[in-house]
Amino acid sequence: MNLLESTVNNITELNRAQMRQAQKRLDSLTKPPGSLGKLEEIAVQLAGISGELLPQVDNKYHVVMAGDHGVVEEGVSAFPQQVTTQMVYNFLNGGAAVNVLAEQAGAEVAIVDIGVAQEIEGENLLNRKVKYGTDNLAVGPAMTREEAISSLEVGIEVVEDLIKQGANLIGTGEMGIGNTTSSSAILATSTDLSLEQIVGYGTGIDEAGLEKKKKVIAQALEVNQPQVNDGLDILAKVGGLEIGGMAGVMLGAAAHRVPVIIDGLISGAAALIAHKIEPQVSNYLLPSHQSVEPGHIKIYEALDLEPLLDLEMRLGEGTGAVLSMNLVEAAANIINGMATFSEAGITVED
Repeated sequence: MNLLESTVNNITELNRAQMRQAQKRLDSLTKPPGSLGKLEEIAVQLAGISGELLPQVDNKYHVVMAGDHGVVEEGVSAFPQQVTTQMVYNFLNGGAAVNVLAEQAGAEVAIVDIGVAQEIEGENLLNRKVKYGTDNLAVGPAMTREEAISSLEVGIEVVEDLIKQGANLIGTGEMGIGNTTSSSAILATSTDLSLEQIVGYGTGIDEAGLEKKKKVIAQALEVNQPQVNDGLDILAKVGGLEIGGMAGVMLGAAAHRVPVIIDGLISGAAALIAHKIEPQVSNYLLPSHQSVEPGHIKIYEALDLEPLLDLEMRLGEGTGAVLSMNLVEAAANIINGMATFSEAGITVED
């Protein structure tokens, strides 16, 4: 049994009994029942994930997976491929938006080279390169099935190492020029939605670029014929290495009963892949923000999730996931720190 199979086999149902106890405690706190809305829902979910009535999410890590895409040859991005490499160095130097927001959230950032097309060196870089970028999905599979499995297992190994270090809340983010094209192809395969409904401007292409992007995705789907019920097949044929890495992070965290925050369109596409591989993984996912990419809300709908924030963001990197860590921690603090009516000596009955 390989790492992927054993990980999937370890993903189980949420602890429903502990969720009922968490709801009972929340209803006994010094507030009207349900008055903290989604914060209470998150607290109940955290109890079900961790199996603890008083869940802890005070050791936060954010994983940024970086990988290149061969489909950039088709002119689907406003930026050249070398920007992936340049941005990874920016992450390593602490100069990106995700670094700033992670510092504010008190989260450590792990940068993983899972498939950048160039060599990258850095003291804090996790070099787990599966290959030097995917192949051009417009003319054939993005990668082999074996490479897809490797990308998933890199994500599993990375998150398991973080959990061994005490991580109890994980964020997912990415960097990879061309990855909105791959993500849209994954979404188109996973749903019955048209490309008109889900394909957006990505890094900022113009109207002509958007039409070209749709044609490239349609060509990729026709050439590769990804199988709708096979997450591995979808990942291999039209996915990305960083998408596989994030999906692996989600699967690995779920197997260890650790919550994972998903970010924008690309992180959402990874969640779709993880869900195809093991549907129960969705119980361990926490939504963050709603991107302006039109396909992103469709991913939430497919996974039966509702975003916590809508800030008109479309940066990627996991910026929305890191921002949402503050809300998830607030939810845990509520159930841990608030007094019950009896503890506070407050009488609620005549």
